[in-house]
Amino acid sequence: MSEHVSCDSSCRYVRFFEELHIEDIPLVGGKNASLGEMYQSLVPQGVPIPNGFAITADAYRAILDENNLWDKLHELLDHLDADSTQDLQRRGAQARELIYSAKLPDALYEEMVQAYEALTGQYHDSISLAVRSSATAEDLPTASFAGQQDTYLNISGLSAYIDACKHCFASLFTDRAIHYRIDQGFGHFDVALSIGVQLMVRSDLAASGVMFSIDTETGFEDVVLITGAWGLGENVVQGAVDPDEFYVHKPTFEKGHRSVLKRHLGAKKIKMIYASDSNRRQPVKNVPTSQLERKQFCISDAEALKLADYAIKIERYYSDKAGSKRPMDMEWAKDGITSELFVVQARPETVASQRKGTVLERYEISPSHPLPLVSGRSVGAKIAVGRARVIHSVHYLHEFQEGEILVSDITTPDWEPVMKKAAALVTNRGGRTCHAAIISRELGIPAVVGTQQGTERIETGQLLTVSCAEGDEGHVYPGEVPFEIHRVDLADMQRPKTEMLMNLGNPELAFQVNSIPNDGIGLARMEFIINNSIQVHPQALLYPDKVACEKTRNQIETLTAGFASGADYFVQKLAEGIGTIAAGFYPKPVVMRLSDFKSNEYAELIGGKFFELKEENPMLGFRGASRYNDPDYKAAFALECQTIKRVREVMGLDNVIIMVPFCRRVEEARAVIETLAENGLVRGSNGLQVYMMVEIPNNVLQIDAFSGYFDGFSIGTNDLTQLVLGVDRDSEKVAFDYDERDSGVLQMVRMAVEGAHRNGKHISLCGQAPSDYPEFAEFLVEIGIDAMSLNPDSMLKTLPKILQTESKINGRETVDKLLVNPVDNFGISG
Repeated sequence: MSEHVSCDSSCRYVRFFEELHIEDIPLVGGKNASLGEMYQSLVPQGVPIPNGFAITADAYRAILDENNLWDKLHELLDHLDADSTQDLQRRGAQARELIYSAKLPDALYEEMVQAYEALTGQYHDSISLAVRSSATAEDLPTASFAGQQDTYLNISGLSAYIDACKHCFASLFTDRAIHYRIDQGFGHFDVALSIGVQLMVRSDLAASGVMFSIDTETGFEDVVLITGAWGLGENVVQGAVDPDEFYVHKPTFEKGHRSVLKRHLGAKKIKMIYASDSNRRQPVKNVPTSQLERKQFCISDAEALKLADYAIKIERYYSDKAGSKRPMDMEWAKDGITSELFVVQARPETVASQRKGTVLERYEISPSHPLPLVSGRSVGAKIAVGRARVIHSVHYLHEFQEGEILVSDITTPDWEPVMKKAAALVTNRGGRTCHAAIISRELGIPAVVGTQQGTERIETGQLLTVSCAEGDEGHVYPGEVPFEIHRVDLADMQRPKTEMLMNLGNPELAFQVNSIPNDGIGLARMEFIINNSIQVHPQALLYPDKVACEKTRNQIETLTAGFASGADYFVQKLAEGIGTIAAGFYPKPVVMRLSDFKSNEYAELIGGKFFELKEENPMLGFRGASRYNDPDYKAAFALECQTIKRVREVMGLDNVIIMVPFCRRVEEARAVIETLAENGLVRGSNGLQVYMMVEIPNNVLQIDAFSGYFDGFSIGTNDLTQLVLGVDRDSEKVAFDYDERDSGVLQMVRMAVEGAHRNGKHISLCGQAPSDYPEFAEFLVEIGIDAMSLNPDSMLKTLPKILQTESKINGRETVDKLLVNPVDNFGISG
């Protein structure tokens, strides 16, 4: 690209990007003002912005002045019945025709031509342009105005450019824009329209998309979310495709680590490309993508990281200028000829960053729910119940009733008048940055997008429960599924001296539950990630030739398609899961327990039955530390070690602490530490800490010896109780004898805490008991445990009891009473 160009000093209606600043929003709208600001300030920092110019809001006003349109528009709009779709459509069409048919003032026309010739003259080859609206009330921090006016792509030639600009001016009065202004409280004549004219990046030959410097679902500010698909970016913006997703962790990126945190491969079934040069009425078209394109990410990890760098620079620039954190919403495009990546738009993010207040709200669905009818990407972290209304075309929007669940292929801005009446949204196509997702966030309702078959599997009138409270994947269940809403005001909440850690298995909840007051993760369950994200037995991935079932081998091949090997599949998937949890709580400690499947549970994984022996008592069998040191399992355990090493050293998430489960003997502890070191995980190197689960009586009795090999301990009351009492809690006949509050179990817990402290080691408890029994939490505080690790839904429930206990401790009287007569003190009958 050549040097900057600008209009001459006499220009009144046109400003090139190099002449614009963010303060020019009243003149050129937020979109153009932001582009000008970036072009001047961020291009020198290495953020590439295609050049262009803005036709100012004064030009729009000049058209109305010269053609005497103000009074006519007032006549049309002052008496509009906003609740009547027909009246809105009639008056909107008349308003648009008035403006499109209006004559351009001579001075305006001359400047538009001059600017067009200056921009096209900048390049040696013939170019095409993007012509976008930029309303003067658009892209404000409190209202997105996303997609309310029109955009025209692949515009070539002077006459096509003039025509597109006239259509843009008229689009200030699209039905959706009129309705949106009414909803947002903007007067129709308080808003004017500027036009942005910008060089088209040849993303029709490559890819494009949208990125945010914040997680749009949770408001978590430490990640960049990048979405993309093949071809021009309108499909991603409009939600016509299920795009690829990439997350990049900002704090570790800024420390020099270059790694994608996690990825999602979208379906990307269509792409938008240029139509033939002769087709001026429809300059772009959608075509199906190939099978190869659907199975591949539209950009590489290296390109995602480059985009993340641009996003971080843009956010930092606007935050510094605003004097406070300013999350940004950006559009990007890759040129298929030069392979360059460009930022083509940027504006303040208008939903997640605007959530205010100190009341924490969490939705929790009943675990006894039916299988979902459809699933897709979740938006909103809420749950809603209502009757379905399946709508296949904008012509049937008048049938929609307030409180129904809107089910459609996609939504566009034309659908917004009914979307605001919906209890929830369900679409076949789209990703987290599609139109349905953006509007559902603004409205504060849940949406499940990209379900593929929502309109086929759901019938109008069917009672549905739409759940977006279970992580990245949203589900649509038949019928009314019970759910709870947990609310708490964090404004004046005290924090106890006892550390409040959290138990977490599902990485998809990490960005959501981290808003609960906490001191980190005390137990992250690796087996949850293996079971849900990997699904395949690690030895089946390493030795597929030993899987004696063609159907199972095909299953594994399908899951691992696109990966260099089964081992690469295991390590990347596991690293994404562990990394997401670690990033969600960074830099707080995250204690990741190494895999603790029992042999019967391992056998349930795909291909597992070909590698697991049948054991009569798996709880006491081949599990935990015994696996890590076993010659036959050595290569599989090495994959876990490679993953931890990648997360800590490559991804930079060095807040991860390893925890060894079910370590029976001191000799076994020594062997595990050696095995970890052989796999590159040397205790103490790069700050690596290794903890041990205390869940076997021998762990308590020999805690002084175990302390020589571990940096800390976590008591697992579930297994410890079973082994102290000799009770299988899954047995119908003896389960009644399982009780963590038994005096023998309490004595073991106290001995463990005293032993850890005697050796200067940190100790926590990660079992279920303090969540179920507030009295048990009180007991732990009184014996001086360092931390409790509770399930997210128990954190706020248990916190007041801990604070109360800490405030009233005046000796060990209560503890002694518990140990002497726990039945009386806990009120257990029988």
